[in-house]
Amino acid sequence: MYRARDHVENEAWLAEIQQAADRLELETAARSRAADLFLSTVSDADDPEDRSKRAVAAASLYAGSLIEGDQRSQQVVADAMDVSRLTIQQRWKSILKEAGLQPPSW
Repeated sequence: MYRARDHVENEAWLAEIQQAADRLELETAARSRAADLFLSTVSDADDPEDRSKRAVAAASLYAGSLIEGDQRSQQVVADAMDVSRLTIQQRWKSILKEAGLQPPSW
């Protein structure tokens, strides 16, 4: 769960997630899920240079699209968020676990 303050403090990151979702033509449910996942884990990603936040945002976008059945490849999401595919690969499962969801075993 996240606080309303987290939403306000991360407006720029949420906007970036939405812009990437626009480029990926994601459905509303996937966008909403990505924002929720990001806000739920962002407090664990305090980084003065915002590198961790970018990684969490990208992995949240990938995981949100996966959960909502509007999946895009890790590479396509990575390109849209300007991170490496490895960044998403290393983080998306832990984001799902933190949200109380079971990552797929494939």
